[in-house]
Amino acid sequence: MGFWYFLILLIGILFLIVGALKKDVSRSVKIVVLLFIFGILFIIVSLFMFLPGSDEFISELLKLSEA
Repeated sequence: MGFWYFLILLIGILFLIVGALKKDVSRSVKIVVLLFIFGILFIIVSLFMFLPGSDEFISELLKLSEA
């Protein structure tokens, strides 16, 4: 599962880079803003998922472990 978290981190960084490079395009400002938002969101989620105990937090949040 760590591979997928790392992949999300890289996609987030890629979104930030693409958003930063296209900041001078005036007609696609909405796309640039969305790239920044999704990039930051992906980075935060992936870094959270790398923390120890995050799987238990997510399973409790989604009620996956009903014993």
